[in-house]
Amino acid sequence: MSSHRRSARPRTTDLTLLSDTTPISDITPPAPAAPAGPPRAGQRGACRYGWTDEAETAFTAHRAAGLVPARVARAHRGGCDVVLGGRHSPTVPGDDNGGYGFGGDEQIRAVVPPNLAGSPPSTGDWVALRPAAGGTAATIAHVLPRRSALVRAAASGRSDPQVLAANVDLVAIVVAADVPPDLGRVERLLALGWESGGTPLIVLTKADAPGHDPAGAPSPRTATRHDEIAAVAPGVDVLVTSAVTGAGLDALAGTLAGATAVLVGASGAGKSTLANALLGADLLAVGAVRHTDGKGRHTTVSRELVALPTGGVLIDTPGLRAVGLWDAEDGLGHVFAEIDALADDCRFADCGHVSEPGCAVLAAVDAGHLPARRLDSYHKLLREQEWMAARSDARLRAERERRWKEISRAQRRLYEGRGGGRR
Repeated sequence: MSSHRRSARPRTTDLTLLSDTTPISDITPPAPAAPAGPPRAGQRGACRYGWTDEAETAFTAHRAAGLVPARVARAHRGGCDVVLGGRHSPTVPGDDNGGYGFGGDEQIRAVVPPNLAGSPPSTGDWVALRPAAGGTAATIAHVLPRRSALVRAAASGRSDPQVLAANVDLVAIVVAADVPPDLGRVERLLALGWESGGTPLIVLTKADAPGHDPAGAPSPRTATRHDEIAAVAPGVDVLVTSAVTGAGLDALAGTLAGATAVLVGASGAGKSTLANALLGADLLAVGAVRHTDGKGRHTTVSRELVALPTGGVLIDTPGLRAVGLWDAEDGLGHVFAEIDALADDCRFADCGHVSEPGCAVLAAVDAGHLPARRLDSYHKLLREQEWMAARSDARLRAERERRWKEISRAQRRLYEGRGGGRR
């Protein structure tokens, strides 16, 4: 791919409904549906965790089969912690939420059956849950289609995708203001954020660093950090916050209200501290950072979904060391929109913006209108995207060849077993 000129469009990652072979004839029919209506103030349960009228309509067939909706709060090996709920779900004794959802924020452990092992649910997924007799265990029968998903290349180096969070509306990229930002990493996370189908948002944390004005004005250093990041994030809001002074938290809470947001960023950026400040309680583990480079330990070890008291859902993630691109072509178009715009004036339609005559992009670099670092980052991420796509295609070809070889061997064994090999 020489020139990246496609109109970026939001993408939706769908996960096909997977069937469950477990008989359901012995499942107790669900309770009669309560009248539909808007969620009330302070409502608990799945409405608080993002359940909507559209989701309820799509869930009709599953509910008729005795299944209940739940959202994955934390994924484990072979199981998940889920939050039960959804309109018309059974309520616990003493619940006063009007029958719109599960009474409270209790999580239960659910088993992932073997037929879902190849595509297990991720944090943020909505699932159809089969309650077990006596309420001692539950099984995930279906993973519902995803409307969005934050996906990166697997950290193992294999050409496989890893879903970091599902059904997200906002991808909040957390960057600390007390150390120089890694602009290349910011661009990389922005590409994944745009590609997810959600909307990226940059949260600049630690505005209480030395030089900060407690009255509200950011320090000159924080203002510089803001401008540096805003320059590589066209069309993306950059919010300045401090978990110590509370600066910017009300604005951030208002932005997150009613949405599912995932926090991503490097270790030590302040994701868990920010989440605790929004939650109003120290529910997520935090750790100190090294003063030499601002890096921290991985105090968050798994992706975790929590409901915000002001409305909305937050998914905290461990610090990301490796952020490999996965099918992020459209996302790159969003991040480097100015390069795509300049490319329209290049002499050649397939200009690679390297050394071609009449290249408008290189001319912009020479004139100082486009930073050379920005173009270098564009080339680097584009090469990585092309390499990953080629590697993925090679893996798929190898898998197809392996399946055909297995089929051929099985056919030969069947032929020989019937005496076809004798003369």
